[in-house]
Amino acid sequence: MSSFKKFVRNWLPPAITGFIQNLRHHPQNHGAIAFAGDYQTWEEAQANSSGYDQADILEKVKNAILKVKNGEAVYERDSVLFDQIEYAWPVLAGLMWVAAQNQGKLHVLDFGGSLGSSYFQNRQFLSDLTEVTWSVVEQPHFVECGREFIADDCLQFYPTIDECLEKRSPNVILLSSVLQYLENPLLILDKLRDTDAKVLIIDRTSFTEEETDHLVIQQVYPDIYKASYPSWIFAISKVEKYLSSDWNLLSKFDDPEGNVLSDQGLEFFFRGLIYQKKKL
Repeated sequence: MSSFKKFVRNWLPPAITGFIQNLRHHPQNHGAIAFAGDYQTWEEAQANSSGYDQADILEKVKNAILKVKNGEAVYERDSVLFDQIEYAWPVLAGLMWVAAQNQGKLHVLDFGGSLGSSYFQNRQFLSDLTEVTWSVVEQPHFVECGREFIADDCLQFYPTIDECLEKRSPNVILLSSVLQYLENPLLILDKLRDTDAKVLIIDRTSFTEEETDHLVIQQVYPDIYKASYPSWIFAISKVEKYLSSDWNLLSKFDDPEGNVLSDQGLEFFFRGLIYQKKKL
């Protein structure tokens, strides 16, 4: 474990900057509430939000990612184009560590991976590996779009975990900014646990030091796109305890989103976790 943590530290660059760092400040400073309410049920939160399955969101993401794929832009995240790539260095270190353990072969199951944002973000570093496949599991309309406009021999899209596993054999699971947007995240974690992947990378996930989970509505900044959706803020102690039965925690790292304050005064933060599956 100590050698892995050293490996991760060596990859860390100076502080990453970008628009997403604005989340460190109170959302009212930006003229819009970023995280609102404290809901008792998913249904209640969903009824008070617009959701992520709007056609205009997909269209904006597609147009942005196509510019990256075609070399017209450098990097995309959440449909926003950037002049330079903002690497998630601990995530990339984890991916390269998996490849190093598997003779340079990296097979990623990217659950909730949009139209391949993380793949395009890291492809420069992956290009010299012996073998790479990147499998995104997403909502059906994203899968349809991805297959028509984005997919290639390496990057493929699937509507379910089972369909992905019929075609490919991932050795690492990536959950980047997705668990908090699932109605039943533990069911997904259980499903992914039963794959042959030996490493689990969780990134850009919202946690609190409190002992209970909270459910809020995240409101996207209007200059990105107009949308709002339910979002969990997980009690980190509960998540770590839940995962500890099947996974060994290798590393924790803070994400650049930093500390956030909801409109209800709830303090939380964004963190990444890297796990290795326990040997039977």
